[in-house]
Amino acid sequence: MARYLVVAHQTAESRELRQAVREIAELDSAAVFTLLVPATPPGHLLTWTDGQAATVARETGDRARSRWEADGLQVDDVLVGDANPVYAVGDAFNSGSWDRVLVSTLPAGISRWLKQDVVHRLERESRVPVTHVVAG
Repeated sequence: MARYLVVAHQTAESRELRQAVREIAELDSAAVFTLLVPATPPGHLLTWTDGQAATVARETGDRARSRWEADGLQVDDVLVGDANPVYAVGDAFNSGSWDRVLVSTLPAGISRWLKQDVVHRLERESRVPVTHVVAG
């Protein structure tokens, strides 16, 4: 059984990410997925607090978990992490272990995570393979 850490926020419910996760589950029926949602500050608020960011992240993760489980996927947990996805993944690995990391982003040009070079930073810093999924 392989364990997958899936890092997503705005794309957590995207068709592309759900398809990527389903393809993994088809190849490994015992695959277990943990969804990590960084507590990114809500962009629609003029001001925000860490608590608001965590609440939005938790709600996003819970909605995605429901959809994934409806797709027949095994989701063992939804984690809310640091606003910085690289730090969030590091924190997650301090308390657990996974065999692969999937990072889901918006397309180049609009993705803040790609502008921050998150995928390449995780590839360099992670001890496991990292897969990038681009959502439409």
